[in-house]
Amino acid sequence: MDPERPALVTLLVNGVPSSALDLDDPSWLDFEYMQQMALLVAAWAPDGAPVRAVHLGAGGCALARALDARHPGSRQVAVELDAALPELARRWFDLPRAPRLRIRTGDAREVLAALPTASADVVVRDVFAGDRTPAHLTTREVAAEVARVLRPGGVLLANCADRAPLALARSELATLRTAFGHVAAVAEPGLLRGRGHGNVVLVASDDPAPLLRPDLARGVRSLPAPARLLVGEEVARFVGTAPPLVDPAPPLVDPGPSRVDAGPVPADPAERP
Repeated sequence: MDPERPALVTLLVNGVPSSALDLDDPSWLDFEYMQQMALLVAAWAPDGAPVRAVHLGAGGCALARALDARHPGSRQVAVELDAALPELARRWFDLPRAPRLRIRTGDAREVLAALPTASADVVVRDVFAGDRTPAHLTTREVAAEVARVLRPGGVLLANCADRAPLALARSELATLRTAFGHVAAVAEPGLLRGRGHGNVVLVASDDPAPLLRPDLARGVRSLPAPARLLVGEEVARFVGTAPPLVDPAPPLVDPGPSRVDAGPVPADPAERP
């Protein structure tokens, strides 16, 4: 127990920390990448303006709960594959009720495809199977689907867990560039220099203005665990020649033996009497 936060609880999924919440303070966030995401949302929705957000990956809904407190009037949808997990989170953590926070059960990509066009200001991707995001949620086709769901000027925030040389983060950013005009990344400086394993927050939008706000870079540096924001030429150099990720080609289907029915075969002239 943290003596400074006696109401702190940590949700474990298969023995791995999934969410940390302060039951007395819904605005509080413990995980560093969630602190970074909250700052990014505030850059797109300053002064606590409400947002319409979609969370692909719900867990304990710590980020959704914090955004509800920091951006009153927001409307959010959280998607979780495990039907029991969000219901337990509602019971344990006093999550906001609908319409402030709706929870849908299902595969994140399938639910995303069913969402209306231009219906969200923010899409957060925070889905993991073990320590990696499922590959079918990282491709060019998914990026295009997110771009469809976002309103003009909206933003995608994706949690990418990676280790040096950050090949996955680089390829994911290259992938996002196929669907968005601007990408950025936020991570701990040591991780960006090739040390260790950690989280890189990937950012994609068609509106670069929030990324260029001086208070955003300053805020990222001032977090309890200082981080670095890569934009413009810095993120272009970081991505380099990394290839975009694409859906696998559909398997070839064997149609079976051909059957041609063209009627009777004419007799060979040489066989005619």
